[in-house]
Amino acid sequence: MFPVHDVDAFLLLAIAVSSKRRPAELVEIIAAGDLIQGAVCSELDLIEAFSRLSENGLICELEGGYTLTPDAQVIMTGQRKSADAHERVGSIKGKLSAYDPKGEHPPVLLGSEQIAAAVLAHQTAKNSTVRNLFVPKPKPAELDSKRPGKRKPLVKRRR
Repeated sequence: MFPVHDVDAFLLLAIAVSSKRRPAELVEIIAAGDLIQGAVCSELDLIEAFSRLSENGLICELEGGYTLTPDAQVIMTGQRKSADAHERVGSIKGKLSAYDPKGEHPPVLLGSEQIAAAVLAHQTAKNSTVRNLFVPKPKPAELDSKRPGKRKPLVKRRR
């Protein structure tokens, strides 16, 4: 696949995170991308990435959602668990550059209205009090060295 863009690898990673058990809706992919990168890509970049990846047989539309094809799942395997998002995107880009698409695949055509609606839905869900699993958990407040309810260990007596 030539040329490979950062948004392609980022989109594959976001779809992999959001479509573990079932095909992911566009809002879930946007939420996963926000969790991974901390910001959402532009609408035009996402439209082009969806089209490129689907034409090369890496993502497909299924049951009203989007999922990775078996070729894309092979590309996503072998990621280090301790790697951060930038390292994972770099690794995926390397595998994408070596990928050779086979056959004709129908493109996934998205409109800017669909992506804008998904981004807006994600932003409103992010700002609401409803629990969203793709939003990072807040860090707990630092506790003192003395924890309430904890007993000190017993000191052994000398004989």
